[in-house]
Amino acid sequence: MFRVALRRAATKAPAQSPRELVLASTPVLRSYATNGPDGVSRQMIQYALGHARSHRSGDSYAQAMLVLEQGLSNFRGGGDEEAMGMLMLAMSTLHYERGRLRDAFEKLEMVRQLRRTSLALKVAAWEALIGLKLELGQDVPPSVLADDFSQLSRKSMEVSVPELRAKAIKGLADLVNGELQSAELLFEGLPDYNVREGQDQMGNVALSHGEFLHCTGSFSSAKNLYERALQISEGKDISNNLYLSSANMIPEEGLLGATCALGQLLSHLGKFQEAEELLTKALTKAENHFGSTHPKVGIVLTCIALMFKHKAKMESSSSILIQEGLYRRAIDLLKAPALDCEDAAVQVDGRDIVALARGGYAELLCIQQNRKEEGERMRKWAKTIWRNHRLSLAQALDFCEPPKAPVIDTRIGRVI
Repeated sequence: MFRVALRRAATKAPAQSPRELVLASTPVLRSYATNGPDGVSRQMIQYALGHARSHRSGDSYAQAMLVLEQGLSNFRGGGDEEAMGMLMLAMSTLHYERGRLRDAFEKLEMVRQLRRTSLALKVAAWEALIGLKLELGQDVPPSVLADDFSQLSRKSMEVSVPELRAKAIKGLADLVNGELQSAELLFEGLPDYNVREGQDQMGNVALSHGEFLHCTGSFSSAKNLYERALQISEGKDISNNLYLSSANMIPEEGLLGATCALGQLLSHLGKFQEAEELLTKALTKAENHFGSTHPKVGIVLTCIALMFKHKAKMESSSSILIQEGLYRRAIDLLKAPALDCEDAAVQVDGRDIVALARGGYAELLCIQQNRKEEGERMRKWAKTIWRNHRLSLAQALDFCEPPKAPVIDTRIGRVI
């Protein structure tokens, strides 16, 4: 029945629409009927994501979604919930990359409602859900995190890769919530990252652990973990496990996050040339993956502006024009509302980074006599929407000691 359904998907599409005609004529789709459920779903996902990203247009994403929807329909008929879950993770990723975070969230909730799926799939959906909630500014209550985590954890002697991922995303959420002791217990319990089975899924684990060490002052250990995260995320076989990750927790996001985090760390260590090289590399990665006008690019530009600010302070030099240009571009890409916008704290998406970028820009304006009034108004606005649990806006902008290091996580667009 499964093979018949896939053959039908490849043969009936030409009679329906030009888009379906294009998709059904591809070699990948014609070969689906010769594979088992896992192989078919993986090929569908790889084809759909590859097609969407190669063109990065509304049509290419719509066509990719058609492929996944057709596969989902076929698998639903056969009752294969594991394959259905994989496809819905990929659909969530497509929604996310088009900026439809709430649609992505809905697909992940549907995955969680499936009953006959593996632990790996359950954890991937939970990991992405937490990641999206954090990006949307919805700090997950510690009690809810603990309940969900306990349901996913196994009481066994051997800890699996999915369980390590569950620990890491809970640790990241605890860190954002300012629950440092809880986060420390989770990250201290993580074993060596040289895990053979599922090693290429450990990039986010190493990155989140590194961020914890970074923001609590263990710079040397954090550097080692960032470098390990890069090694994992740059692995040759990373694309083979795209079906076990989603939204802002996919391997590409881990690679961008680790590159940017290491650049920030090198800046905090005063290694500005190396920091600039890495942050420039992160900027290129963000532009290549998301497009040059995406908010993620604004996040990286904010990191670069902060690096130049710290460099100017440490070297008693000036880079006002460079910083101002970076902040202005970042604020534009982050789609920050007007300063006189009412209820700004409620309406701002990515408020951590918007507040940081506007706060940094305000400092530059305030030292210019003819723009000081504008700077004070911008500073007041930024302080109003700042909601970080660990640092004040002034501390985040004026790094002065390791335990107060601000770390921008590009995956979730938050300062931790």
